[in-house]
Amino acid sequence: MSKGGSAASRRAPGYPPWRGGRRGEPSRFHEDAKGTPLVAQKMLVFCGSDDPDKVFPPFMLGCGAQALDLELTLFFTLTGLNVIKKGGAEGIELPGAPNTLPGFLQVAKENGARLIACSAAFPIVGAQEDDFMDGVEFGGVAEFVSLAAEADVVLTFC
Repeated sequence: MSKGGSAASRRAPGYPPWRGGRRGEPSRFHEDAKGTPLVAQKMLVFCGSDDPDKVFPPFMLGCGAQALDLELTLFFTLTGLNVIKKGGAEGIELPGAPNTLPGFLQVAKENGARLIACSAAFPIVGAQEDDFMDGVEFGGVAEFVSLAAEADVVLTFC
């Protein structure tokens, strides 16, 4: 017996419909009660590691979100701060990744991503503002919480 019907009719009850994802279409995460699409506008990604398996996905997803016209903010803390230190990204590699980490950083920055270093972690890891690449902003816990409250999508990679 065939499982006919559209993908939407086969979704579990309460599962938010996903539409979009094609170039030029807005990314829609769910609809209001009248079926009007609610479009995501801002993505915040928490980057807490410099492990290649944990640092490449934020950039792959983040750059993908930018391609769908979402505003991207990447918030780095603890060993994740190494990614945005001067020369730090060059030493982090993931075989088979579609781009290098410096390449992803460049694409993200060219498309307007905000890169924020968690200043609350500086004493823990022995970092100073001079350690970071140009264009990095600085903020603490209150900055992250404020950004998370405003974001439509929040992802965490630790």
